[in-house]
Amino acid sequence: MGADPADGAPDAEADGGTAAKPEPEPNPDPDTDGRPDARSVVVPTRVYKSVTVFSTLFAVVTVVAGFVSLDAATNRASVSLSEADPVLALSGVGLIVLGAVTYAFSTRFKAAEMGNAKDDDDEPSNNG
Repeated sequence: MGADPADGAPDAEADGGTAAKPEPEPNPDPDTDGRPDARSVVVPTRVYKSVTVFSTLFAVVTVVAGFVSLDAATNRASVSLSEADPVLALSGVGLIVLGAVTYAFSTRFKAAEMGNAKDDDDEPSNNG
């Protein structure tokens, strides 16, 4: 019942039946296992376009307003730290952070028709 010594396969009975079973290989790309990405929110295309346009617009406006506010608080970075307006400076930094967070969360949305480019036939799945 043992393996033929000529084929080079180990005999499970020879080592007392403790031969290690091969572990399944982990899936290196979690997007290809058939489950949707836990971080993405699938919405209709019209909603996706609206969210993308308006959140990007809001993010750009708030970041620019934050830098303008920060610039005004420090009088174009020409005053000493004690002369700078801390409330206006903190509001500027807050606007910059708000714009960044808005943009970061807007990238979670995905249209229902959007697929993974790696799933296409013309793209090899091992290209990183």
